[in-house]
Amino acid sequence: MARSGPEVADIFRRYGAAYRESHGASLCIAQRRVMSAIELCRTAALGGHVERCDHCDHKRICYNSCRDRHCPKCQSLARAQWLDDRRSELLDTQYFHVVFTIPPSIAAIALQNKEIVYGILFRAASETLRTIAAAPKHLGAQIGFFAVLHTWGQALFHHPHLHCVVPGGGISPDGTRWISCRRKFLLPVLVLARLFRRLFLDYLRKAFDAGDLQFFSSLESLRTRDAFLRHIAPIQKKDSVVYAKRPFAGPEQVLKYFARYTHRIAISNNRLLDIDDGKVQFRWKDYRNGHRQKTMTLGADEFIRRFLLHVLPNGFQRIRYFGFLANRYRAEKLALCRQLMQMSPPTATRKVSMDYRDRYEVLTGVFLKTCPLCRGGTMVVIETFECAANRAPIMDTS
Repeated sequence: MARSGPEVADIFRRYGAAYRESHGASLCIAQRRVMSAIELCRTAALGGHVERCDHCDHKRICYNSCRDRHCPKCQSLARAQWLDDRRSELLDTQYFHVVFTIPPSIAAIALQNKEIVYGILFRAASETLRTIAAAPKHLGAQIGFFAVLHTWGQALFHHPHLHCVVPGGGISPDGTRWISCRRKFLLPVLVLARLFRRLFLDYLRKAFDAGDLQFFSSLESLRTRDAFLRHIAPIQKKDSVVYAKRPFAGPEQVLKYFARYTHRIAISNNRLLDIDDGKVQFRWKDYRNGHRQKTMTLGADEFIRRFLLHVLPNGFQRIRYFGFLANRYRAEKLALCRQLMQMSPPTATRKVSMDYRDRYEVLTGVFLKTCPLCRGGTMVVIETFECAANRAPIMDTS
């Protein structure tokens, strides 16, 4: 939907060419693709369609979106669809929010080995939660959860961390009952932190020994095994890599919270304040100083550099599901959970093919077809036109 303020796309269109010229050798294919996608998003280069109001005959041109997951303007429909899918999977129990982080010394390695280290982060966190939950002295049950990878902090620095949303209980080992956790307490954080640290470092060492890790520039010295082991040794004494946030008030609060979380990118357009004279100004929240709202100004070159730190490898899944929510067994396991909790089955919905604007209305209640001029008519597509270079047109998604 249209906005009047500055956008990330404006920054790339104004300063992207100069950035490529200065830093071309350091840009990977994925980063170049994201830059191009954002620059071309909702421009004539991607094609589009013409709409006319059925009441006042007002016409407008709507250009197609790039649909890249790193684009601030292309996540609305995907987010709404994801939330609708998850709504049918909510259980009548409390939900917990557990966050797994990695220290800066490992984050630097992750930046040069994103697919490997981010994958290890998912693997170690999921194994930690499932192992501790299955222990009889803790919960003694098979749990299910989903995890969302974020790689940024408010100032756009590289800060990889995993947000896990966990229902407050699980299925007993014999599959005959639902075991609830204690009120407002899921699993001991210190125990989680120690197992996570051990598993993460074990998998990291195995990746090094298998030759899967690469080291460049300031990290070149870590190419020898002794240097690598010395680098990660101090981490073995740190426990502050896992923390539990306050439990959600209920299943619906989970949806409201993650409506802002799941399909976020490094910075949204509504945080941008100004673009002028080669500088970008944006709002950020200082969590170390009482969550105070502050303003930061960066050179366009530095802003683009920080934004591109968070481009994920092609095909990398940043939302993953585990335990009884794992994709392979989800329907069967959720049905068992509802049966054990004496919940009614969710209402079945029939998938109907529809225009993206109609889908958006069904999912969000926002009507995209209203005429912006008379506010009484409906915008009807009267013409479509192809995108440049014979690329297949993509309909606008928000």
